[in-house]
Amino acid sequence: MFGRLGAPEIILILVVIILLFGAKKLPDMARSLGKSARILKSEAKAMKDEGKSSAPADPPHTGEEPPAQRTIQAAPGDVTSSRPVGEPTDTSKR
Repeated sequence: MFGRLGAPEIILILVVIILLFGAKKLPDMARSLGKSARILKSEAKAMKDEGKSSAPADPPHTGEEPPAQRTIQAAPGDVTSSRPVGEPTDTSKR
């Protein structure tokens, strides 16, 4: 139905987007899109981990204290949608 997009078509699409939204708002939109993608990724991982194991297994005791959990908020000041997430652990010793 649609042909391949070449360089002229992509340039035309970018020009239309810049005209619609303005060059000053594009970085803010990209930043908020990146934040949304990170939140979606962490929520999907949390849901996958919850579904994987109904009974959490005890982590092996290495003598070190586990790192404190961090809370990622969807929007500044929005505490109703925040959820604690575990930090990735670096198992390699440097």
